[in-house]
Amino acid sequence: MTGFALGAEQEKWCAHLRALSAERLRPLADRGRPGRVNRPLLAALGELGLLERVFNAGALELCLLRESLAYGCTEAETALALQGLGAYPVLRAGTEQQRERWLARVRTGRAVAAFALSEPGAGSDAAALALSAVPEAGRGGGWRLSGEKCWISNAPEADFYTVFARTGEAAGAKGVSAFLVPADRPGLSGEPLDMLSPHPIGRLSFDGVPVRPEDLLGEVGGGFRVAMDTLNLFRPSVGAFAVGMARAALDATLAYTAVRPAFGGVLGDLQAVGHRVAEMATRTEAARLLVYAAAGAYDAGAPDVPRRSAMAKLLATETAQYVVDHAVQLHGAVALQRGHLLEHLYREVRAPRIYEGASEVQRAIIAKELYR
Repeated sequence: MTGFALGAEQEKWCAHLRALSAERLRPLADRGRPGRVNRPLLAALGELGLLERVFNAGALELCLLRESLAYGCTEAETALALQGLGAYPVLRAGTEQQRERWLARVRTGRAVAAFALSEPGAGSDAAALALSAVPEAGRGGGWRLSGEKCWISNAPEADFYTVFARTGEAAGAKGVSAFLVPADRPGLSGEPLDMLSPHPIGRLSFDGVPVRPEDLLGEVGGGFRVAMDTLNLFRPSVGAFAVGMARAALDATLAYTAVRPAFGGVLGDLQAVGHRVAEMATRTEAARLLVYAAAGAYDAGAPDVPRRSAMAKLLATETAQYVVDHAVQLHGAVALQRGHLLEHLYREVRAPRIYEGASEVQRAIIAKELYR
């Protein structure tokens, strides 16, 4: 990438991914059951080598991948992203044994990963976690996990969870450790939540779930850093997901308003419509460039990654909400029909303003970094 312009090969790859998502992955997504893990879709992502790219890609490539898939199939994008989010802590902080057991299966879509951070009383304030990890005497330094996790994507169907629990070395973030917890551990149960989401989201209950020293990800007390490193990588790519949805909504609006008869011409002839479409396009482009800049900063090891990542997620997700909402308005009633692209995007676009740090949290991060 030169400046903020993609190279010819990058543009070609993105075009290939957009076509692939629409032609190969969209049919698999349509055959899935809402609120359930779509394992055939995951297997296809593995066969196509796209899950492998998540773990080998830099931040910019991850953004291009998510944006391009989101343009043609949001379900495929989300399935891919959740595999990365749930398994990246294993890649970054796991032992060789943990990586060998799980990552190959994640890359091929044969194991479903989940990132278990949020709790009923600790969503945006991740340092306020209450899930306890109590040391168990006589087990060589093991722990028992007790408490709940809530709003966990891929729960309760995941094969393993990256779980963040309070081991109590200190207050706040310094007392959190990360664990790799297979779904079949005794005492671990879950239930699905009926959410505005095509993928599963659930609640997990930990009733004295045993974890051993070899289940630890990184160091005791170092779990919050594992979580934040993961989120700093994935936050710009959440923005890329949002940009992909915004671009799809914008293109649909351009195509529709160019031919829809209205007042002796077409909708696009009306100045009010043209100005609104121009605003949608300008905001989408600004968000896209900010996402690419944040990803480039991450890949370059820049010191201001937390601020840039927060800015990218904030602007892109808020922009996507704006663009999709106005796209629906310009389409009128046709966009409210079940199965219409914009009806689908209207449901999908709301959640990214909340998960992986709500917009208000991103603003708080930005302000903190500015005053640092």
